[in-house]
Parts: sequence; structure tokens; C-alpha cells
Amino acid sequence: MNRINLFAAVLLVLLAVSIVLWYRHKTRRTMEMMDRMLDAAIRGDFLESHFDESLLSAVETKLAHYLAASEVSAKNLTVEKDKIKSLIGDISHQTKTPIANILLYSQLLQEQKLPQSARDCVVPLNAQAEKLRFLVESLVKTSRLESGILILNPEQTSVDELLRIVMGQIRPLAEAKRISISCAKTELCAQFDLKWTAEALYNLLDNAVKYTPEGGSVTVQVSGYELFCKITVTDTGIGIAEEEHAKIFARFYRSPSVSKEPGVGIGLYLTRQIAVVQGGYVKVESTPGKGASFSIFLPSGK
Repeated sequence: MNRINLFAAVLLVLLAVSIVLWYRHKTRRTMEMMDRMLDAAIRGDFLESHFDESLLSAVETKLAHYLAASEVSAKNLTVEKDKIKSLIGDISHQTKTPIANILLYSQLLQEQKLPQSARDCVVPLNAQAEKLRFLVESLVKTSRLESGILILNPEQTSVDELLRIVMGQIRPLAEAKRISISCAKTELCAQFDLKWTAEALYNLLDNAVKYTPEGGSVTVQVSGYELFCKITVTDTGIGIAEEEHAKIFARFYRSPSVSKEPGVGIGLYLTRQIAVVQGGYVKVESTPGKGASFSIFLPSGK
């Protein structure tokens, strides 16, 4: 009797071990199948091969449906991007000539001997046309960045070359307001697109000059870190309230404290977009009445 019980126990143990081994083998085969399915999906040549009632077949069918839907979505996205690209191109082309003509004629009118009442109309006409030109150009640039149509090409570039370009653009504006502007030379390099990063940095300097009273100062400093190169623009202007530090980077946001100043509220938004697309970011530190410091961080590329 004891032998029979022992034999039965051994059979049960062997059966249990066989079931465990079979289950492990089945699980392994299922995982290997799933792995092959995912590899095929990544390569783009996935096809359904099982049409039974098993759970794996159901998963395979759902994956096939998902990939088909994703492919359709990708194609639709490509079509939409092409439409946006065409629309942006049309807007840029169709508005460029009329705005240029308005500016040309308003400048010609300013050169004529006009009554004071007429001259009082021509000057704001020219200013509004310039504002319109800037707005359209900024919107086109922003739309291209957001839609992925415009691709930046970051390269290891001298930061001093970037500063030389931007300082040459901003000095006339600073001198017109009798604002002293200083920028020390640097030997640092970083990974960035020179043209677009110059535009981003110019926006920071333009704001610094715009919101600094006559006789104030603007300073540009460069610091190098392991992962980033930091370019900081510090002014002695009106400053920014802490609760507005996040808001000022939103598109079209303008602080109530600067509502009388010219601008459309897109410069800082564009600056941040340019920095982020290149793997960088922008920070602000400011206290009302004590100026502001804007820092743009660019990947060092080391």
C-alpha cells in the first residue's frame, strides 16, 4: 500500500513538473512571438499570421488594426503638414508685397511737404505698417517652428560670433535711447543654429532696451557649464512681477504694465521655442523696479 501511495505521489510530482515546464515553454513561445510581432511592427512589415480563437491571435489582430490606424494617422498628419506649409507660404507671399508697398508709400509721403494734420496721420500709418510687417513675419516663423516645417540645424559654433552679430543689430537702438550696453568676449562654443539663435537672443536684447529707461544699462554675460552654455541679458529696466514670470512666455501675452509700449507679445514665445527645439531652455529672474535677467541655455555639445 505504501508503495502504491509513493508511486502515486511521484506521478503527481512528475505531472506537476511537466505542467510547469509546459506552461513555461508556452509562455516563452508566446513572448518570442510577441517579440517577433513588435520587431515586424517596427520594421513596418507586420502581417497577421494566426486566425484562430486564441488570445494571442486576438492580440495580433488588435496590433494589426492599431498599426493600420497609426499608418492612416501618420499619412493624415503628413497631408495636414503639407497643407499648413502651403498656407504659411501663401500668407507670407501674399502679405509681403502689400505691406512693403504701404511702407514705401508712407515713407514717400513723409518726404513730401504736407500740412501738419496730414503728417500727423502719416507717421502713425508708417508705425502701424511696420508693426503689421513684424507681426506677420513672427507668426510665419512661429507657425513653421510649431508645425515642424522649419528644421533648425544646430552646429558647434562660437558664441562670440553669435554675440558679434546680435550686438551689431542692437547697438543703434541702445544708442538712440542713450543706454550703455556691454558684452565681454568669450572663447566658449555651443551647439546651436546661428541664424535662429541670433534671432532668439536679439529678442531678449530688444526687450531689455525697450523696457529700460533712457540712461540705463544692459549687460550680456556668458557662462560655461558641463552640459550648457548660458547667455544672460541683464537690464536696469522696469522689472517683471513674480506672478508674471511664467505668463510672459505665452504667445501674445503682454503685461498690463507695458501695454503702452509697442509690441505684439510674441518675441519671448519665439525665443523659448527656438531654444527648446535645440535642446535648451530660457529662464527669467526679475524684481519690479530692479530690472530683469533673461538667460538662454544652449547645449554645450561636448
